[in-house]
Amino acid sequence: MLSRSQIPTLGLILPAYNEEEVLTTTLTTLRQIKQQLIEGHLIQADSFIMIVDDGSKDQTWPIIQKEEQDNGDIIGVKLSKNFGHQPALLAGMTEASKISDMMITLDADLQDNPGIITEMVEKYFEGNEIVYAVRSSRQTDTWFKRNSALAFYKLAGWLGVKMVPNHADFRLMSKTAVQALLAMPERNVFLRAMVPLVGYNSAKVYYERGERQAGTSKYPLKKMLSFAIDGITSFSIQPIRLLLHLGILVLGVAGIEIFYTLFEKVVGNPTAGWSSLMISIWLLGGLNLIALGVVGTYIGKIFTEVKHRPLFQIEKEISYSNNNDQLSQLTSSNTNYQIIQKMTS
Repeated sequence: MLSRSQIPTLGLILPAYNEEEVLTTTLTTLRQIKQQLIEGHLIQADSFIMIVDDGSKDQTWPIIQKEEQDNGDIIGVKLSKNFGHQPALLAGMTEASKISDMMITLDADLQDNPGIITEMVEKYFEGNEIVYAVRSSRQTDTWFKRNSALAFYKLAGWLGVKMVPNHADFRLMSKTAVQALLAMPERNVFLRAMVPLVGYNSAKVYYERGERQAGTSKYPLKKMLSFAIDGITSFSIQPIRLLLHLGILVLGVAGIEIFYTLFEKVVGNPTAGWSSLMISIWLLGGLNLIALGVVGTYIGKIFTEVKHRPLFQIEKEISYSNNNDQLSQLTSSNTNYQIIQKMTS
């Protein structure tokens, strides 16, 4: 049952990087779901699909242009280069929040089950500003990915990073929640931890994640590890505190070693000096390198923040024309679509 005062305009936001093989199928699927929501009077007829081309090198952008011309419910945002998945999502939310009441972000590969979008919208009408799509299991993952994800969420929780386990970036957010998120000035973006900081009423919808419909994953192991490290160090200072505790522990071990060496000398059984010396050198050297690495990571993040460089730059934007006054600001009245030069790289 509807409990909000008006029917909202929905913006479906998809970041896309080299997704030419699957994008047309994805848009067809999402368009069918959007039409069902319109016919069910859950969203306005001017709801739209926004694709953020994150500097693709293939035919992703031409496909977006053609889809816009053929179907008319597309807004295409082309970034000036590959800024990354998280900045691309922020770019989409920044633009979509100007003309929509709620937004759903999901990947373009159809692994996130779009069939639960209706349930997510229903949760919105129950008074939730944020609806998280959460995987009910990870059985489709490899053994390594499944267990590394489990370890990541446990480690993040232990270090005080608040996240929804088994939730990526498939979520619904109201305009109110998105505006609160966009008010955060961070340059080191990790949305899985930033969104829970927004607060507001939230709900979860569970789903089974499917196989990628076409193409290959844009997140290799190296990129996933970097993403995990960035996420933890951007939202927790516990690693630095752990270094302090580790230093105290090493000091205690050194004290025991000193006591043991003196005791052995007193009883007439002195130990060879070179072994304990080498152990101490290697131990302290390794700990120093670890400490420098952790502290250096945080200093690097400070360096990134103080530069205040933009997270993304929009090169072009295409959007459809209709009778909505807000959307008409993005389009030309005498053409089906218009390319808008926003910024250049």
